[in-house]
Amino acid sequence: MSYSYKGSISFGFVYIPITLHNTIKNNDIGFNMIDKKTMSRVKYKKTCADCDGREVKQEDIVKGFEYEEGKYVIFDDKDFEKIKSKKDKNITIEKFVSLSEVDPLYFDKPYYIVPTGAEKAVAVLLTAMEEEGKAAIAKTVMGNKETLILIRAKDGQLLLNTLFFAEEVTKNPAKDITEKPNASELKIAKAIIEGMSGEFTPEEYKDEYREKVQEAIERKIAGKEIVAPKEKGGSSITNLMEALTKSLELAQKSKIVNKAPVRKTAKKKEA
Repeated sequence: MSYSYKGSISFGFVYIPITLHNTIKNNDIGFNMIDKKTMSRVKYKKTCADCDGREVKQEDIVKGFEYEEGKYVIFDDKDFEKIKSKKDKNITIEKFVSLSEVDPLYFDKPYYIVPTGAEKAVAVLLTAMEEEGKAAIAKTVMGNKETLILIRAKDGQLLLNTLFFAEEVTKNPAKDITEKPNASELKIAKAIIEGMSGEFTPEEYKDEYREKVQEAIERKIAGKEIVAPKEKGGSSITNLMEALTKSLELAQKSKIVNKAPVRKTAKKKEA
């Protein structure tokens, strides 16, 4: 299994060699860009802006920083490596925090941490974090970018999430809510939440739209038309109290249906 990062986790004078592995696989259905007149694939070429549109090969492309208009300094991979300190090349833990203190807004990409040695140190760190209920905040340079990191322990494993820096998170454009709910509205809203509450089980949820797209592709291949599903027309409710009341009735009905016992069909006796 290929890894995305190879380095080590350090806290104090303890070093744990690790690799990071992606936790998420891309499950998207791939579509190509097609010229509808010729049914040929549309390709994108990298061209030189000042060379009459000449195509540039990948091996001839380098990174350049424009310090004045039309003037660049060139950086290659060796240049970036030279400016990295030993600390930059490791995932250095800076503090331990309660996981609940970290707003999910800051979460970026998740990874599995796979230790490649120092098993005793891994066991000590993992167990201590689990028993103390703490997560670790760390930093490293991944590629050519400094990255903020959260390391957590779960079910006997170490997991890692890259985090956004505070300066990367934009301010919410929504205005502050000044309206206040009355007691009756709040009571019904809480009852709806109670009626719709349950445990989060990831396996319960499937990408249903992906299945519809796949079915539509198969219909197109077979020369059939895509048929839009028939849906019931929903009545518009403008009164908040009425909408809450009807929502509560729907939540209660749904809870009764979900709790209904599954009847087992009797097996026929063999002759």
